[in-house]
Amino acid sequence: MDFSFDGFTGKATVRYSDDDGKEKTADEQLKVPPDVANGITITLLKNISPRSAQTALSYVAHTPKPRLVKLVITPKGEDSFSFAGCTRKATHFVVKVDIGGVAGLVAPLVGKQPSDTHIWILGGEAPAFVKSEGPLYVGGPIWRIELASPVWPKTPQR
Repeated sequence: MDFSFDGFTGKATVRYSDDDGKEKTADEQLKVPPDVANGITITLLKNISPRSAQTALSYVAHTPKPRLVKLVITPKGEDSFSFAGCTRKATHFVVKVDIGGVAGLVAPLVGKQPSDTHIWILGGEAPAFVKSEGPLYVGGPIWRIELASPVWPKTPQR
């Protein structure tokens, strides 16, 4: 599947292969709300207060027929992790896709409700992404993405 979206014009294009392997293209003209989060979800998460009960953002879903959904973001407390021998705490957010409408009611019944995504953000003056666990595409497996601490070999200074 290849997805492109122009946030200024609202044009969404999806190129995909159907069940028979035939190439298909779907174009949708969407009315884009000002809170659309495509491409900047992690940046927005770094700016959501962990004290907010819930935050909802619009998102253009990457499906064979592009559609506008809501991402409902809920803080779930803090989890500890270690970095360079120091213990830190990251805010754990759960991102749920709210499909809405009749499709949103039917999706869980037919196994089409996307899995929740869990994202951890280190707070402070310069918030940073730490880890995420969730699918990267509709129907995809759960992926874990974490930062890795580089260890540089000791070399003589020049």
